[in-house]
Amino acid sequence: MNVILVTGGAGFIGSHYLNDSVKNHPNQFYINLDNLSYASNLSLLDDIQNKQNYLFIEGSICNKQLLTKLFTNYCIQGVVHFAAESHVDNSIFAPEQFIETNIKGTFQLLEAAKQSWMEAPFCCRELYKGARFHHVSTDEIYGTLGPLGQFSETSPYAPNSPYSASKASSNLLVRSYHKTFGLNCTISNCSNNFGPGQHHEKLIPTIIRKALNNEAIPIYGDGTNIRDWLYVKDHCEAIETIFLSSASGEVYNIGGYHECNNLELAQQICQILDQLIPRGDGLPYHKQITFVEDRPGHDWRYSIDASKLTNQLNWHAKTDFSLALKESILWYCNLYKITKSPICT
Repeated sequence: MNVILVTGGAGFIGSHYLNDSVKNHPNQFYINLDNLSYASNLSLLDDIQNKQNYLFIEGSICNKQLLTKLFTNYCIQGVVHFAAESHVDNSIFAPEQFIETNIKGTFQLLEAAKQSWMEAPFCCRELYKGARFHHVSTDEIYGTLGPLGQFSETSPYAPNSPYSASKASSNLLVRSYHKTFGLNCTISNCSNNFGPGQHHEKLIPTIIRKALNNEAIPIYGDGTNIRDWLYVKDHCEAIETIFLSSASGEVYNIGGYHECNNLELAQQICQILDQLIPRGDGLPYHKQITFVEDRPGHDWRYSIDASKLTNQLNWHAKTDFSLALKESILWYCNLYKITKSPICT
């Protein structure tokens, strides 16, 4: 039985990946290493917590001794690396933790894998011939686009925030371990994810929460910043496809091919809430939208060209954006236990 180490598995994307993989691959054993930071939520893994092929371990990817022990004791033969600090706003006001986790933590993981799997550069130990390290990253490493064009795997790195700079650095570390030591590594760069279970600090949960609490819905600047939205389950399917099927050393961009600006997104969410939970005063939720001071260094547009992944590995995003958005809104309404408008007539 292969043992796969999933880092950050109690986070938003990692939990979706584990819920699917643990159920779909009963002959593989999954270890979830998560430090249970503020953005972790073990309740997202309730469906698999008692599965025989799943184990949760609380700990940090920055802990060299712990990683060495895990790789030694469990003969880990695969790593899917989600663990990261990921909120851009937090990286602007407190960047040090992003350097520690995203760069140093990735380094410690790579070192542990290299020490366990490799006898020498480009000489893998027999037991670990098929061992692979997959690194989950972001399209933000490429910086920002104008009104035309898309990011491809050959786009130059031009990160504009401490968060994206830390992820670009970790990507380059992964690449270097493949090029210098022959470590079997792959990298994926995804567009903006959404779906049930996302932490409340992110844009879509914030819009939903503020609307339902009758608070101002904050939109940075003039709301014209454009993002390419990717449903989390499509993202996880892409990661699994790359992890199982791609050649070593490959980099793939993963996108949902659904671009819209932040104001359009907020208005669409408000329209869905108008249908699901109308305000008691009869006013539309979009009346709560408020423009706030723009974020420093705010990237204007992201757009992913995922054709390499489609052409080489036959992956494409399958989920209808509007349906998935409504599903996500319903999940948050249930989370907040809101079934009728809190606004009285």
